[in-house]
Amino acid sequence: MKIFKFIPQLDCFIVEPEYKRIANQLGLNEWNEVVWIGRFFTLDNDYGEHWFDNWEGRDKLEQQAKAIGIDYNDLLIIDPERLRNNVNGPCHTELERKNFWTDVLKSLDLSLETIIAEAIKLNNENKEIGEPYIENLNEIIMSLK
Repeated sequence: MKIFKFIPQLDCFIVEPEYKRIANQLGLNEWNEVVWIGRFFTLDNDYGEHWFDNWEGRDKLEQQAKAIGIDYNDLLIIDPERLRNNVNGPCHTELERKNFWTDVLKSLDLSLETIIAEAIKLNNENKEIGEPYIENLNEIIMSLK
């Protein structure tokens, strides 16, 4: 399943509507539906939940997004500075990182099994710590299969 939809006019992404629908059904919508994926991309740590914290960039694209019918709050903009660290690097320029991550996100395709496994994990964690969880998650999963 494709996760991101590239918007060439804005040089950024939004979450694919079909994935967004499923992620919301499964409870994979912390700050947004791709927070959990960002954690994998940042060496499996919580910094990844912030991989699209780029409000200034969204503000700059507000009018252009509105003109093509997209809520600018939905824009996911690659900031090459957020996708590097200074531990033994960086090894690439900002432009190289931007091009690389644009290609990666354009091609990212996750299986329903991977998405469901994350939903089960998150739901179980929430239940254990007394956070809101989805009681009928198994029924939802069965309806998706």
